[in-house]
Amino acid sequence: MAGYLTTHVLDTARGVPAEGLVIMLFRIGEGGEREGIAQAVTNEDGRTDAPMLPKEAFETGTYELVFHAGHYLRATMQGEEGSLFLDEVPIRFTMSEESHYHVPLLLSPYSYSTYRGS
Repeated sequence: MAGYLTTHVLDTARGVPAEGLVIMLFRIGEGGEREGIAQAVTNEDGRTDAPMLPKEAFETGTYELVFHAGHYLRATMQGEEGSLFLDEVPIRFTMSEESHYHVPLLLSPYSYSTYRGS
């Protein structure tokens, strides 16, 4: 089975999927350098329309998803200009086997959590 990476974002404060949130994916090199490899925007279901890292581009290694939460929180009136607690939310993780990795973000204006989903 070839590996791939998916994600989604849930707005836990409003109880809805987070639509219109920009997500960037970086591959982390052995020296810690970041290489941008993908960008997507969540749809009405809080998901990206395609995997962040599809099967044909999958490689094991360390990656970082950066969720641009600040723009979304302002757009949904959950934060005042200049006083947001969260702006960019980075999640760094390692994919060590060729498998489906699902890394969701559960977001509110003052907290977030993640897990390895299925």
